[in-house]
Formats: sequence, C-alpha cells, structure tokens
Amino acid sequence: MHRLISAAMLAALLPLGLAAPAARAEDARFPTLTQEQMNPEQRRVAAAIAGGPRGRIAGPFNAWLRSPDIGDRLQKVGEGVRFHSSIPRDLNEFAILIVAREWTAQYEWHAHHRLAMEAGLPPHVAADLAQGRTPRRMSPDQALVFDFCRQLHRNHQVSDATFNAVKARFGEQGVIDLIAVSGYYVVVSMTLNTAQTQLPAGVAPPLPLLRPRH
Repeated sequence: MHRLISAAMLAALLPLGLAAPAARAEDARFPTLTQEQMNPEQRRVAAAIAGGPRGRIAGPFNAWLRSPDIGDRLQKVGEGVRFHSSIPRDLNEFAILIVAREWTAQYEWHAHHRLAMEAGLPPHVAADLAQGRTPRRMSPDQALVFDFCRQLHRNHQVSDATFNAVKARFGEQGVIDLIAVSGYYVVVSMTLNTAQTQLPAGVAPPLPLLRPRH
C-alpha cells in the first residue's frame, strides 16, 4: 500500500535533501527536481526515499524519479539489499565497491567507500581494488566475496567451486543476496554513469581509468 504524504509532511522532509539542489551532487543530464516541479507520484516516491533509512535523495534517485513507478520498485530493492541482507555489512559494502570498480562508477565508489570503511573493510583491500588489482591479504570471507562477484561480473557465471564455497559459508540465501546486491548496483552504476552524476564540489574522481578488458 502506498503511503499518503501530506504537504506538511513533505515540507518536513526537505531538510533531509528531498528538494535542496545545493545539498547534493548534481546530475548533468537530469536537473534536480524541486518539490514544485514534481507531480504527485514523484512527490510520493521522493518522500518515501527521504523518509526511509537513506534519509535523502542522492545517487540515482533523482534520475529514477523520471519513472516514479520503476524508481519506487528499484529503491525498495535497494533498501532490501543494503539494510536487510544476510551478508555481513562489511562484505556487502565490499560487493558494492566491486561493482563500482567494474563500472568505474565514481559517485558510487565515493558514496560507498566511506560506508565500507565504517563497516570495517580494511583500507588496503579497497585501495587495491580501486587500482584494478586483486586485493592482497584478504580474509577468507573477503576472498570468497571477491571471487564470486568478480566471476559473476566478468564471466557472467560462477564456477562450481566458487558457488559451493559461498553456499557452504553463507548458505543459499547468501548466494542470492550476493547476486541481488551485485545486480542492483549494476543498475545504479548504469544510472549514475548515464545521468553523469557529479561528485560533490572539490572531490576528485576516486577511481583511475583502467585499460579496457578484451
């Protein structure tokens, strides 16, 4: 059931970034929508995002408001894979960084690197990944997630050995949750790169450009 958002409730959410262009990175191709520019369905979806665990409109959400029904469905999937995954948070954020590196999604890396560090992912693991290297000194769990996600992105499948190892460690739910977080953040990366979402002012692109793989 859709939540009904009154004008007063919507106005209360504005400080959280619902319609404050100066408070968020801009999309070069999708100008930030203000409350006045949104239709009722867009307002409902924007309020649901800003009123949820994310607390504000950022990343792909401004672009997704152009298709509010799809945007709402996507943001609900995103809430699930970020906040309700069976995969431990540090490993879940590691999986997100793997997607960001595969797609050279600068904004995604910028946003989730901090979250990964807060969750306990070792800085050297992220630093190696950013340079396109297989991270050194990974824990067994980190190596499992890296192998699974890297194979999924590059081979479009995973080996029996990798599947069985992830299943043995995280269970069948863990396998699906890793697939889900990987797939969702591919859509996020596609959106950010297509929208040309800009980094906050003064922030340099965190990912170097890598040679195309053949």
